[in-house]
Amino acid sequence: MAEKRMLIMPADIIKKIDENRGDLSQAEFISFLMENQLKANGNEKQAASREEILTLIDGQLKEAAKTQRYATREEIQVFEQDIKVLLKSCLDFFVSYGLELGKHSPQEEFTELSSKLSELENHLNSEGESKEARIKWK
Repeated sequence: MAEKRMLIMPADIIKKIDENRGDLSQAEFISFLMENQLKANGNEKQAASREEILTLIDGQLKEAAKTQRYATREEIQVFEQDIKVLLKSCLDFFVSYGLELGKHSPQEEFTELSSKLSELENHLNSEGESKEARIKWK
């Protein structure tokens, strides 16, 4: 059991406690008030600390943005090299794609494909029951 002690307080404070404590005992009410006050002070300190940290971070970001406004020579050279590599790979792709197209005429492929599709359609129309299609690719 908790140890009990006597607390001497002014009569007007005891009167305020009795008026506002409701169903709580005087000790419970005083304990409740103390806990709430301590929590409120802790939250205010945490909020102030959080605001200070955010202010510091924001200030550092603004300072960094002012000092690093331009790219360095090395960054520009690396960027230039990367762009050259990208352009070379695009050029290689389009050249190889163009050579691939030059091997076979697209018109020949189109006519061959359309003839196969028409044969398939005729085959399906003639055999109404099976509805099975077979295409032989090169």
